[in-house]
Amino acid sequence: MEEKVEALLRATKEKMQGPIQRLERDLVKIRAGKASPAMLEGVKVDYYGNMVPLSQVASINTPDAKTIILQPWEKKIIDTIERAILGANLGFTPVNDGVMIRISLPPLSEERRKSMVKQVKTEAEDSRVAIRNIRRDVNEDLKKLKKDGLGEDVCKTTEADIQKSTDSFIKKVDDIAKAKEEEIMKV
Repeated sequence: MEEKVEALLRATKEKMQGPIQRLERDLVKIRAGKASPAMLEGVKVDYYGNMVPLSQVASINTPDAKTIILQPWEKKIIDTIERAILGANLGFTPVNDGVMIRISLPPLSEERRKSMVKQVKTEAEDSRVAIRNIRRDVNEDLKKLKKDGLGEDVCKTTEADIQKSTDSFIKKVDDIAKAKEEEIMKV
């Protein structure tokens, strides 16, 4: 029975790592004043009838903090790439010169920064909810083990360990979100 409890605690920590990784991945896409190839990560391009990530049809470079340059592998899909970027509604306009696409990032207004901070808070809250849902599911599994003969004191100790894990992962979410908010609000 003790092995099952240890396995349950290990699995809990592994599952709780998922929302943290998702949050970090999602926050990279929110720009904080600096150009990054990750800003175009979600853009899909129609390439011979298949929707493929932009990074598979063009090289993406950031020569400076305010510019992204896309160099398509094939010249004939440059218009398709441009339409895909416009369709993704990312808040900037690509400039197509026939050879490459240049994206100049406009400076963020105070209103836009506050809107992005709200988006960060929403993403963080989604991660917190996911972590709490994992805690709820694990506590239900623990109750099943209790019905199968797990001792009362072991059950209480395990519940406390699960709560400690939940608290530490929620603190990680808060720290990640706070760092991103500061990055966005820094002019």
